[in-house]
Amino acid sequence: MSSETLHVAREKLSEQTLHLHYAITSLMEELEAVDWYRQRADDTSNADLRGVLLHNAREEMEHAAMLIEWLRRNEPHFEKQLREYLFTDKPIVEVEHEAMNP
Repeated sequence: MSSETLHVAREKLSEQTLHLHYAITSLMEELEAVDWYRQRADDTSNADLRGVLLHNAREEMEHAAMLIEWLRRNEPHFEKQLREYLFTDKPIVEVEHEAMNP
């Protein structure tokens, strides 16, 4: 189970670090599921199955978005980065240059 793959003994980790670990590994799992469903949808010739798989992929995207929002609310550094990069139409690298050279 990926949420049990810690690099440091559990008893040495703070509750906040463990919560972040749970959210991050869950986000990784949700994104991996999106990828798997999309690949399977592209690979199947059955239209009904494709529809179900794409529906499932969208559900996983919803779960991923919920986890990202939890991270934003609970980790100030994530919040700063998300506020900087999300929901802009500028080229992503331009946003970084502006952030680095205010």
